[in-house]
Amino acid sequence: MTNEARHTEVLYGIHPVAEALFAGRRAVEQVYIASGKRSARLASILTAAQKKKIPVHELPAGKIQQLAGDAAHQGVVAQVGRYPYAPEPDSYAGRADSASPPLWVLLDGVVDPRNLGAMLRTALCAGVDGVVVPKDRAAPATPAVSRASAGALEHVRLVRVTNLARTIEAMKKDGCWIAGLDADADQSLFAADLSGPLGLVVGGEGRGLRPLVRKCCDFLVRIPQCGPVGSLNASAAGAVAVYEAFRQRRPGER
Repeated sequence: MTNEARHTEVLYGIHPVAEALFAGRRAVEQVYIASGKRSARLASILTAAQKKKIPVHELPAGKIQQLAGDAAHQGVVAQVGRYPYAPEPDSYAGRADSASPPLWVLLDGVVDPRNLGAMLRTALCAGVDGVVVPKDRAAPATPAVSRASAGALEHVRLVRVTNLARTIEAMKKDGCWIAGLDADADQSLFAADLSGPLGLVVGGEGRGLRPLVRKCCDFLVRIPQCGPVGSLNASAAGAVAVYEAFRQRRPGER
């Protein structure tokens, strides 16, 4: 029976497998380690799997690569349940940490799994409340995304919605301001007030924000830059914007 039929998939790499075990958000059915390969990080995976009574097997390195479908498996793979997207919240304005206003990241048409993974890692490190992606014309939460995120996918709150524009309108009704990243915007990111309840919209690779999504934004901001290259890629631009919002929420930090 195929992984698709069994609703499972294969995670590969030390960070994705370790974080799936530690996060406990999806079932881990089996862990496979390359024969003869040992390290402190692999030992921590073995210990975590044993505590959870998850079977661990040794396989030749060639078989591990066959299961992973990628040479960057670092000697470990795991058969796990499909990624559990978070449900849409009742309100985008509420958060447990009342000392800081909510901050959401919305990705409009990011189709490269490496960009999605990098953005999820940034969002987790910056304490973003959640990341919203559309169901269509967007990279899904695959093992390649978990690998690119260094396992951050296993912890971050990732919400998948049918209609991004409708979600933006719901966020606005909940009291969030919506800022869109646009290379042609008049206002600089660093001159904008990002300290309040905010949804930050990052466009896809190459074409940026779609017209309807751009129209839904309360305001647009650009990242100042110099040099001959046209623009930052989606994950780099998103990281700059997220950390500017992070900085504005913590004025006392240096």
